[in-house]
Amino acid sequence: EIAILWLLASGYSIWMPRCYFPTFLGENRPQFICLVVITTVVSTFLSFLRPVINAYALNSIAVHILYIVFQEYKKTSNKELRHIMEVSVVLWAFALTSWISDRLLCSFWQQINFFYLHSIWHVLISITFPYGMVTMALVDARYEMPGQTLKVRYWPRDTWPVGLPYVEVSDDKSC
Repeated sequence: EIAILWLLASGYSIWMPRCYFPTFLGENRPQFICLVVITTVVSTFLSFLRPVINAYALNSIAVHILYIVFQEYKKTSNKELRHIMEVSVVLWAFALTSWISDRLLCSFWQQINFFYLHSIWHVLISITFPYGMVTMALVDARYEMPGQTLKVRYWPRDTWPVGLPYVEVSDDKSC
């Protein structure tokens, strides 16, 4: 889970739109990154003492990202952005459901000899991350690079039903 926390914190600090920074930081990204790194380091060390702290750190970042995604979803009419937001939220909801079910219903799952929910959480959250990162990158790019055309592409091919999403950036200006 520590790797998940650090991956989430790094994406959060890089692609968080400045308008969502805490007011006491203004729009200063280096200070925001320092705040996120310090919080993540403290959470990491505390998770060795009480592992459940890592879950709270993960979910507090995730809930804030979810809030931003909902705010931006209401603002945009871009079908591509809305689609990747929807996919990200659905994947995250499935991952969170498996994690919560594993935590709250552990004895039930043990009674029926189903010990896989925590591993399912890891698989689902690993699939969710590329979609979530691309979502945050697109939202941030809309603020930071308003003159650019942003397109979601999928590796290895756009036509495949499943792929690794990435953002293609191109100028609207012609030479």
